[in-house]
Amino acid sequence: MLLALDTATPAVTVALHNGERVVAESTVVDARRHGELLAPGIAAVLDEAGIVRQDLTAVAVGVGPGPFTGLRVGLVTARTLAAVLDIPVYGVCTLDVLAAEAADRLGEPFLVATDARRKEVYWASYSALGARLDGPQVSRPADIASELPVVGRGAVLYPGAFPHGLPPEHPSAAVLAQALAEERVEPLDAEPLYLRRPDAVEPGRRKQVS
Repeated sequence: MLLALDTATPAVTVALHNGERVVAESTVVDARRHGELLAPGIAAVLDEAGIVRQDLTAVAVGVGPGPFTGLRVGLVTARTLAAVLDIPVYGVCTLDVLAAEAADRLGEPFLVATDARRKEVYWASYSALGARLDGPQVSRPADIASELPVVGRGAVLYPGAFPHGLPPEHPSAAVLAQALAEERVEPLDAEPLYLRRPDAVEPGRRKQVS
């Protein structure tokens, strides 16, 4: 039983996959409560499927790119669960999850763009089949403005740069799990794709007062 989760965007999304299909899923969109929402989301899908943590055989987690705080919540949880249960943990690029869902219906090259804050987006480009061609990178929307279809939160926030925005807006753990099971996304190490330094940094040494 595969537990999949992603907290790299405002969506806290969790799903269970039994090797053939997704059997339970939970998604709550709240950019400020990743730490509060993830554990209840995991408990909810386990209860819905009628299993306990010890029944899990693997964990998959979105590794971003995403803001430092939210992304860390999912990665720490996934790695801790895998270590405690002695099961493998797989990372998946969050942009690839959005691409996997979009590719099934678009049938043409497209971009995925998510909110990177600071008036920037995390983005990657994809073929009509959903294969990543470039990225992930972080850029200002004006620098990568495109007439191609664009999925993800970035298209919602910056319609001037991305006039052809399409759903999905947020990644789905159900898609993550199914795409990984079907080998449509590349499994990665469960390490974060921050692409830039976190906003919070350790203070420097205090200057001596002369």
